[in-house]
Amino acid sequence: MKMDVLLGLQWGDEGKGKIVDVLAPEYEIVARFQGGPNAGHTLEFDGIKHVLHQIPSGIFRSQILNIIGNGVVLDPVILKKEIEGLGKFSIDYMKNLVVSKKATIIVPTHKLLDAAYEKSKGDKKIGSTLKGIGPTYQDKIGRSALRIGDILSPDFNDKYQTLLEKHRTILSFYDFPLDELQELEKSFFEAIAFVKSLNLIDSEYVVNEALSGGKKILAEGAQGSLLDIDFGSYPFVTSSSTMTAGACSGLGVAPSRIGEVFGIFKAYCTRVGSGPFPTELFDDTGEAMRKEGNEFGSTTGRPRRCGWLDLPALKYSIMINGVTQLFMMKADVLNIFEEIQVCTHYQLKDGSVVDKLTFEISDIEATPIYKTLPGWNCGLDEVRSYDDFPAELKGYVSYLENELQVPIRLVSVGPDRMQTILR
Repeated sequence: MKMDVLLGLQWGDEGKGKIVDVLAPEYEIVARFQGGPNAGHTLEFDGIKHVLHQIPSGIFRSQILNIIGNGVVLDPVILKKEIEGLGKFSIDYMKNLVVSKKATIIVPTHKLLDAAYEKSKGDKKIGSTLKGIGPTYQDKIGRSALRIGDILSPDFNDKYQTLLEKHRTILSFYDFPLDELQELEKSFFEAIAFVKSLNLIDSEYVVNEALSGGKKILAEGAQGSLLDIDFGSYPFVTSSSTMTAGACSGLGVAPSRIGEVFGIFKAYCTRVGSGPFPTELFDDTGEAMRKEGNEFGSTTGRPRRCGWLDLPALKYSIMINGVTQLFMMKADVLNIFEEIQVCTHYQLKDGSVVDKLTFEISDIEATPIYKTLPGWNCGLDEVRSYDDFPAELKGYVSYLENELQVPIRLVSVGPDRMQTILR
């Protein structure tokens, strides 16, 4: 058996949570492989909206084992709150949630460092969620971080104090106040005691033994491919590998054991935070798109930047991830437009025209070149099959398939589970 991977192809917020929830019945295990509580996966069913930050999106299916993998950076306080929030749904988290002992811990001073670093950048801020993600990955790479397995050690407090002193020195350099630290630590150690009661495992063995035993596993990514630490719009990126390759290192699975790669994209584009966004709309069209799509961050509440679909960026993400199937989300947001624009190329300042995301694209001005397609300009609330799609929406899907050379197997026309059309 091979592990399938599901990931976002844009700048995040593509709708991964909903699709994991829809696909979950076909799998026995759902595993998160990177990122932290800067993720916000939204699921909606039975008229209730759920937002998950660290827990895999298969948690609402009682028959599925949910794994928080080694590539995740975990905030114990947020995890405790998330689990407590699941209580009203009678979810047996002791049965279907496990955590890798190799997952890295976000400690209170990581959040303070995040704020200090961001403040020091002035008007060159990257738009961090200030959840401590970047500083935690820094400590991981710098080999000074704490991991979940460390909380079981009798000298955990000593290890914590060593890391704390290192952080105090850095924060002192930035002249950043520690007023919040005592209160943050109180919540942190209460959460650590709670996390000790969870099922903490060597997840790489569990995943590989499950594959060898014929079980179906879905690896769930966070953020989007264009925020990848290597291949995203650096430095306006996240701190981990958000691609298919990240699923291998984030769960301990060999590349040869990767099966289908499901790539999710919106029928348009959005971005939270700073960084290049060639198709961004600053006019009434962009505002209408934001309002229609309720484009506000599920983790931060920040309004998302909105723009038309960017084909060069999408083709790039498909290439570096080895995408085998595409899922198009939020097609219903385009219901209000009589015409739809799709970016096919960029024109650079020197007049040249390109259709690739080169190294320089992050630093230079690129003007999108658009193709205009007819909109369907009607509601899709009652649509439950592809045959019922208006001709213009079918045309949009066919045009994109032809350009991307990967089949679009699913189209989402609303937030509910039932508004997910399989082709």
